Amino acid sequence: MIGYIEGKILKIEDERLLVLANQVGYEILLPAFVMEKIVANKVGDEIALYVYFQQTERQPKPVLIGFNLEAEKEFFQYFISVEDVGPLKAVKALSIPVREVARAIENRDVHCLTQLKGIGKRTAQKIIATLEGKMGKFALIRKEEKKEIQVAEDFSEQVYEVLVKQLGHKMSNAKRMISDAFKRNSAITTPEELFEEVYRGEQS
Repeated sequence: MIGYIEGKILKIEDERLLVLANQVGYEILLPAFVMEKIVANKVGDEIALYVYFQQTERQPKPVLIGFNLEAEKEFFQYFISVEDVGPLKAVKALSIPVREVARAIENRDVHCLTQLKGIGKRTAQKIIATLEGKMGKFALIRKEEKKEIQVAEDFSEQVYEVLVKQLGHKMSNAKRMISDAFKRNSAITTPEELFEEVYRGEQS
């Protein structure tokens, strides 16, 4: 199964790229929010994408769906777990950044979700019912470049690593967000509680 591709752009179309990696050309579907970042690239440029691989008995032809961040791919996997939201429908629906969709879910903003292509009120309500309470991490995704850090040793280090490596925050910002979260709530004991407190702080 393919989870990540680095290669050279051979072709750019409306919703997809053709990427040459190890002498093989991979056709990769891109949600609109991913394509917005890719559009500045041109044929021949190097590119790296996290990939969701989709193949089922009903749809035997493999489909590759690309993302800039690992966290965006993880969000996508949550999103398609919702009843009536399959991978191809999700690709068309995700026209705005993941962080905005995640915040709409956490804020129970049905109106915002119905602005997504192909998502009606009933489906928006299902999305909220299924995913509310799980989206704080994804609501923190930023556009800033990722940086490498050392391996985590305790749960605050784990959260720090996710903020920097997966969600794209600068190291100094990640440290501040975690420090502020502990100042607001010194009783935090798990990564999940810390993510929720960081998210609440960024919302205020």
